[in-house]
Amino acid sequence: MALTPSLQQHLARIIQLHPAYGDLLAELGIQPHTAVLSELPLLTEELLNTIYYKQEPRTETGLTVYRTSGTSTGIRKSIYYSPEDEEHYRIAKMTCYRTWLASSPLQIRRAFADVGTGHAASTANTIFHELGLQTESISFSRPIEEHIDRIKAFKPELLFTMPSILEAIARAAGDPASLGVRRIILVGELASPAWQANMAARFGIGAHDILDTVGSIEIGAIASYSHQHGVYLFADGIHAETVRAEQLDPRFEPLADNEGVLVLTSSKRSLFPVIRYVTYDVVRDFRTVEIDGTMRQAFTCISKRIGSELKHGEKISLYDIENVVHTFVKDAELRVSVDDNKLTVRIRSESLNNELLSSIRYAIEHTIEAIGQMIDNRMLDHIEVIHLKESEPFHQGQGSVKSKKLYN
Repeated sequence: MALTPSLQQHLARIIQLHPAYGDLLAELGIQPHTAVLSELPLLTEELLNTIYYKQEPRTETGLTVYRTSGTSTGIRKSIYYSPEDEEHYRIAKMTCYRTWLASSPLQIRRAFADVGTGHAASTANTIFHELGLQTESISFSRPIEEHIDRIKAFKPELLFTMPSILEAIARAAGDPASLGVRRIILVGELASPAWQANMAARFGIGAHDILDTVGSIEIGAIASYSHQHGVYLFADGIHAETVRAEQLDPRFEPLADNEGVLVLTSSKRSLFPVIRYVTYDVVRDFRTVEIDGTMRQAFTCISKRIGSELKHGEKISLYDIENVVHTFVKDAELRVSVDDNKLTVRIRSESLNNELLSSIRYAIEHTIEAIGQMIDNRMLDHIEVIHLKESEPFHQGQGSVKSKKLYN
């Protein structure tokens, strides 16, 4: 795809704000003013570790910084937002929510935000307030019983939360329908259609009363599910493409014919170089569809995530998990898997015992403070750590990537 004038201008701004990205293009012999999108490099985790995460702390006025899990270099990630980035994020969220809320005759007056930490949590009250709603929120550090009490007292018609926290709320409430929540917005984790339908039934609402949204701290708003069209539609300013897994790393297993790794370019985001940014999310049925006379990019679902980073309430890196395990046992082989947002670590080691197993689980859960607090307060399930026998396979049919594997 040839760069549009606006994207050409945006690329020049990215190079200005991120000199290391401009140096990368120069090393590759790419002329920014004549480049087409497919010629620009895929921004993999490895490249970003070099050109973004290793940079000196930014000091411009008015910046917001969000911190997330570590990288394979041991460096904690600092994700910067300029005031313009934050404004684009809020507008994208408000446009999405306003359109969805208008699709139902239900009157929504109160919204309750229960989304852990990070960008979504820090901006939720502002966004819902600007939509004209009364808003309350609660810290992830509070016990789950307090979450239920606050919801009962505030009586929100709209609940904004993550799938894993919604499960905890439903479990702790006993009768979720009695809470009176009429609509739910999800963010942060995978939520399959069947899971959404089952959860909607528990709250006494329809599946169309749940809005599943996709975003990331690096990019901001990415996509949201359209019940009318049965696909996820990308937010304004996002251009998507997909690549084969083995194109990123020959050690990745090939994906199904209708799957690809999502790669995104944003014409809005400036303080993170979202130019062919590799998300490592695997999407199905990526295509272009016509919506109200406009061609829109879409996909059916996110089927899984590959690479070295996954989510258990919040992002946690494979580096952190492996570092913890090898602190306790020196001969460990491990695999990490995610199924329905539940994280499992399988370890094969001759020196492992039950006491060490318990210590490893606690250490993994508390590597990121927010995850540990949410588990302690029963908002997230415990991370499962399993000791495999020497002859016991890690997982049927799964290959190896650097002696480790992430899979759904």
